[in-house]
Parts: sequence; C-alpha cells; structure tokens
Amino acid sequence: MHPLVLGPDNVPVITDIGEAARDLGMAAFSVLTHSDSREAPALLEAPARALRTTDEKTVSYYGDLVDVGLADLRARQKWRDLMAFVTHFPGRGTLREEAYLEGRAEGQAKMVLRTLDLRSVAVSDEVRARITECADLDVLDTWFNRAFNATEAEDLFVDTDTSATPSSSVNTGK
Repeated sequence: MHPLVLGPDNVPVITDIGEAARDLGMAAFSVLTHSDSREAPALLEAPARALRTTDEKTVSYYGDLVDVGLADLRARQKWRDLMAFVTHFPGRGTLREEAYLEGRAEGQAKMVLRTLDLRSVAVSDEVRARITECADLDVLDTWFNRAFNATEAEDLFVDTDTSATPSSSVNTGK
C-alpha cells in the first residue's frame, strides 16, 4: 500500500479556466494546496469560472469542498465572493435554501415555545400549531420578542392577525 499525499510539490498550480474545467477535482485540490501562494487570486478564479459551466450538483460539491477546505480566511472570503452566482446562496429559492430556511424557522418556533414554557405561559394545541407551522422568520422573530412579556400565548398574535385588521399587510404566518 502506498498512501497518496497531496502537497505543493505534487499538485499543479491551475490558473487556466479551461484546465480547471477539464479536471475540477484537481483544480479544487490546487486551490486547497496553493491558496496561500501569490497565485491565489488566479487559483480561485479558474475553478470558480469553470464551475459556471457545469450542473448544480457539481457546483455544490466542489464549491462546498473548496469553501470548507480553505484555511486562509481571506481566500475563503474571496472564494465566497466568486461563488456568489451559486443558486444555493440566500435569495435564490433553491431546495437547499428552502431546507435551510425551514430549519431556521423550526428553530425559531422552538425558541418561541420554549420562552413561553419557561415563563409558565399555557399554550393551546391551536397556538402551538400556528407557531410551529409558521415559516416567516420575521413573524417568528416578532413572536419571539413578544413571548418575553406575554401573559397569554395569544398575546403573540396581537397586530399580526389579519382578520382583526383587514387592511394590514403583515404576514401572519398562518
């Protein structure tokens, strides 16, 4: 058995976009191996531009591999700036983003309920369902802030219930 050890001596410096596109794996290793060299800007640019021509799954795989593997914080930030075109970044509405936002909403809903519980505020099944089914982070944030002063769980919904204020444009999180 012979272990393969990658390092500056046996990983090429890939700064050509065409070469990076032909071998994205080696281009990623090139970035990770040489990111602290003076060629770093071109090293980062080549695979980032090459990834623009490939499918979302490949972009996600190599984009994340490089992002996680970069130890140099300046290089990592530059990589993230170059990868801003990737559809899984916020505001693009992809499955990955939706799962991320859903997780954040679930976490925020748990914090609202936990705050009410710690304050011994009774929560009906109907209120619990409304909170846990809400996916609007702004609404959940409002409810979380209100949970600190609420004497009843329904106090969370004051001014966010559109049935009480038909002209309101506030998302109720229903």
